[in-house]
Amino acid sequence: MTDLLEFTHQTLAQRVLFGSGLAAANVAAEVDRLGADSVMVISGGHDNDFASRVAHQIKAVLLYEDVAAHVPIEKAEKARAAASEHGVDLLVCIGGGSAIGLAKAVALSSHVPIVAVPTTFAGSEATNVWGITEASRKTTGVDDRVLPVTVIYDAELTLSLPRELSIASGLNALAHCVDSLWAPRANPINAALASEGIRALSGGLLALNTNSASLRGREQTQYGAYLSAVAFASAGSGMHHKICHVLGGAYDLPHAQTHATVLPYVLAFNAPYAPEASSRISNALGASDAVDGLNQLRKRLHAPRALRDYGLKKADLPEAADLILSVIPHSNPRTVTRQDLLILLHAAWNGTEF
Repeated sequence: MTDLLEFTHQTLAQRVLFGSGLAAANVAAEVDRLGADSVMVISGGHDNDFASRVAHQIKAVLLYEDVAAHVPIEKAEKARAAASEHGVDLLVCIGGGSAIGLAKAVALSSHVPIVAVPTTFAGSEATNVWGITEASRKTTGVDDRVLPVTVIYDAELTLSLPRELSIASGLNALAHCVDSLWAPRANPINAALASEGIRALSGGLLALNTNSASLRGREQTQYGAYLSAVAFASAGSGMHHKICHVLGGAYDLPHAQTHATVLPYVLAFNAPYAPEASSRISNALGASDAVDGLNQLRKRLHAPRALRDYGLKKADLPEAADLILSVIPHSNPRTVTRQDLLILLHAAWNGTEF
């Protein structure tokens, strides 16, 4: 028989604490539970004030704020040296993918555990995937040492995230869901998580788009982002993420906006060759067609449209196509050629329908 199930699924061990307004208390409780003596708090940007209060409350030995997107190797090495100098035995990272990514870079070399407090919807907090950029090339890997032992979600911490960035970050999470449906280790469990993630994310994003201060909408988006990351951590990186990792590392494009822009083009490219995945996506979006459903959602959200708006040059596209082609996974439901990538990238660069 050919319709019997056969797959391997690995669930990552992680503690999740969820509650609006509870982040500071939950961090303090986790520091006590883990018996940490020398805590390094890592944060960046709009999260610094909250991070400073938390660092003072838990008597952290170091508050570290030198973070950057895509984790440049120079910043990773500097943070590793600081952690070693202070004898750090626990990392508390507060922020988006940049702060969490830097904490992972430190944990990768030091084996120090991480407590993550995400303030965007990036999802990195729920994965064992790390990324470091050196000489304009982003290298990613999988290692359980970088998986945060605890994730603390607090929707109030996302209120200062501007609407536009909230939308881009949430669509980045939705891209985790979509990519999980055809990634190298895709399986029915990942698909179930991804489907519920798409449903929660679409509803949450529409709610916060209508009212940016809606805690209910932000909680739903956080919930969806967590599901998306769990599915992604198990399924691995599909075509979408390979494209975005190359673009981010090579051309220093903003992470969330890049993912939000590229997603509809990858879905349109793969959807005709992945009917089961397309059906799941359309059902989760409440639409009759996956591509149309995503495009309609993006229109309502006024989502990012064109890669040229974020600094990518048209002259970069041929090189980008070459770099991407070499990392497209064999699991992609459709064979990918360099010409395919050039067409896709030109459309995404210009913001035209594909």
